[in-house]
Amino acid sequence: GEPKGELGDALKSSFGSFEDFKKKFAEAGVKRFGSGWAWLYTKGGKLELASFANQDSPVMEGGKPVLGLDVWEHAYYLLYQNRRADYVKAWWNTVRWDKVAARRAAARS
Repeated sequence: GEPKGELGDALKSSFGSFEDFKKKFAEAGVKRFGSGWAWLYTKGGKLELASFANQDSPVMEGGKPVLGLDVWEHAYYLLYQNRRADYVKAWWNTVRWDKVAARRAAARS
């Protein structure tokens, strides 16, 4: 689904629309060379997204993660082999936006 309330509004404000956010977030994961993560995080009170290699995370740059997508091969290879884009597309069905909203609220306090 799509996040509602304050989180939904913040994603639209930060990225133009929820669909734009999903596209940019998915690209961050799909285009990560090798192993790593795509992250939605807060930094300086703003929502940002980026891809980090290996075990690196936004914490290393002063950010507070609120949503992470594991794109190490161990996360998807058994079901998707080398089809990372298919894995990312299916991954959206597992996101619990209420938990993401709670992590964002905690990161802001």
